[in-house]
Amino acid sequence: MDTSRWYRSFAEVEARGNSAIYEEWGTGVSEDPAVLALIDRLPEPRRQPNLIFGACRHLGAPVAPYALFRRWLSDNWSEVEQLAQTRTTQTNEAGRSAVLLPVLGLLKGPLSLIEVGASAGLCLYPDRYSFLYDGTKYLHPVDGPSTVLLECATTGSPPIPERVPDVVYRAGIDLNPLDVGDTDDMRWLESLVWPEQDHRRRRLRDAAALARVDPPHLVRGDLTSAVTDLVERAPRETTIVVFHSAVLNYLIPTARDEFAEAVHALPCRWIANEGLGVLPEVDAKLTASPEARRGKFVVSLDGTPHGLAGGHGQFLDWIDQTCTASD
Repeated sequence: MDTSRWYRSFAEVEARGNSAIYEEWGTGVSEDPAVLALIDRLPEPRRQPNLIFGACRHLGAPVAPYALFRRWLSDNWSEVEQLAQTRTTQTNEAGRSAVLLPVLGLLKGPLSLIEVGASAGLCLYPDRYSFLYDGTKYLHPVDGPSTVLLECATTGSPPIPERVPDVVYRAGIDLNPLDVGDTDDMRWLESLVWPEQDHRRRRLRDAAALARVDPPHLVRGDLTSAVTDLVERAPRETTIVVFHSAVLNYLIPTARDEFAEAVHALPCRWIANEGLGVLPEVDAKLTASPEARRGKFVVSLDGTPHGLAGGHGQFLDWIDQTCTASD
């Protein structure tokens, strides 16, 4: 992808309305030949706006207007380049569990959860978090309210379950799993949270503290090959669920196709929460207008779209009126 267009799209589609700083930085980079030349020295997967901006903030870049940020970036590019070569974009947003929960509620428990692209595994705990939908409907773990409350606004009357799922097995896969007990790993995750979003930083810290009590089982490996092994290890008497959020966009299209084929062949249910264009065969089943889809993730079950969601789980527009809990 052309780097200038990539950063402009990031500014206008992803950052606008969510981070004024990142919108300004993305626009600034897209119009700055000198900075684009630096970024273009990196392999394409390492040019991602979230990765570059996260690396900058991890290294102390000022949250400031573009002119000041540009000066800092020029002075510190060698360190940014090195960090961007060694780290990956692993935004571990527990809030995404709020848009996955209605889909999980359609499945019969107990559940075995396997997350692809798990990062530190914070989305593997939907049974340990509290949820609040539309400011009125609470769901809590069986042992009472959690220290982590995930809020989500909805339209279209999603089938919000009456209770959190019964999860008996949880595991995750990542090319570079992060350790909830490692201070530098957690600092990196905080660097990936957008500047103005202090509530997400607090949520990340609270979710990580919860996960440290019962750390997730994470394996390092290729997504397609490792998922087969984990599905085979999951308890047979459970409903096995393979899920992922904002992961397949980092794969080339042929690798996405290979992953989809592999998961379809496994004895599991498949929940995808990905941006538009990532899974064209899912997008083709959408009936919402292009404007209604803009900037949203598509939440699907076994290749059928059920909702359009905010990238961080902040809202869910339910589009499938045929589903009820435990279908």
